[in-house]
Amino acid sequence: MIRVAMLSFWHVHAKDYAKQANDHPDTQIVAVWDEMPTRGQEAARTWGGQFFSDLDALLAQSSVDAVIVDTPTDRHRDVMVAAARAGKHIFTEKVIAPTLREANDILAAVERSGVKLTVSLPRLYTGYTQAIRAILADGRLGAPTLVRTRLSHNGALPTSDNSNGWLPAHFYDLQQCAGGALIDLGCHPMYLARLFLGLPESVSARYGYVTGRAVEDNAVALLSYPNGALGVVEAGFVNRHSPFTIEVHGTNGSLLYGTPEAKLLVRSARDTQWGAVEVPADRPSAFDQWVAHIQNGTTATENIQIALDLTKLMEAANRSVAENRPVRLDELAA
Repeated sequence: MIRVAMLSFWHVHAKDYAKQANDHPDTQIVAVWDEMPTRGQEAARTWGGQFFSDLDALLAQSSVDAVIVDTPTDRHRDVMVAAARAGKHIFTEKVIAPTLREANDILAAVERSGVKLTVSLPRLYTGYTQAIRAILADGRLGAPTLVRTRLSHNGALPTSDNSNGWLPAHFYDLQQCAGGALIDLGCHPMYLARLFLGLPESVSARYGYVTGRAVEDNAVALLSYPNGALGVVEAGFVNRHSPFTIEVHGTNGSLLYGTPEAKLLVRSARDTQWGAVEVPADRPSAFDQWVAHIQNGTTATENIQIALDLTKLMEAANRSVAENRPVRLDELAA
């Protein structure tokens, strides 16, 4: 049995991971820490485990094998480095860190300690992602020329229950979050664009502030590649009926997913019309893969690399907005 500590319930997905930890036959929640003690105490009563008000005291417990990190994003570096140094395996909410330098600090600590790290990048493992990767590998679309990925919801818009929207207020805290819609929801379309096109040469981003918060609630990032290909990544908190969308266009064809139905459609030079592609079953979740890596002594190599690249892209997007220019990835400080 892998004995797990929950480190914070700040993120909206923390309860989902707690449920996964309690439901998995090989994991058990034995401890909880939260930067807000009242929230942590309530979580411990709900999900089980001993509450610790001191993080170092929790990490010193030999009865804790692993941690699930859902702290504010600006605390990721310090919390995960401390956990790795204490010999605890780490499952973390994306992004791994807001900057490349912080992400590299985490990965160096993980490497030195030999613990197993996995980042929650769930759309890497869906059936539609597998199908799209296979189509691209087959060359059916020719050379990719443009990828567009979009994910948006209405979390910042008023509802009948909450005039401020259903997202928690701290999701608009620039210090804690290191951004808004793009670094939160936009992580998913961003790492998919990187998966399908690879790392770009530069990133140019624009943010909108529809509801007037301190962070953006409407965002677009343009990824530029030396061969002329482009990636368009879109995210927002201000859309009630925006479908999750993937478009991949190439010199010989195109594919569409989620426009608006959850179907994968392809048309290429070898097709006379648009046709549906069968989507395989999802792969095991990131959490399940993390447990398997701990049990088998393996490493989440692709997951960690894409998580690192995601941080590069998010840092470049934030700098692009701050400096009003495209930012090359080779400008980022490692």
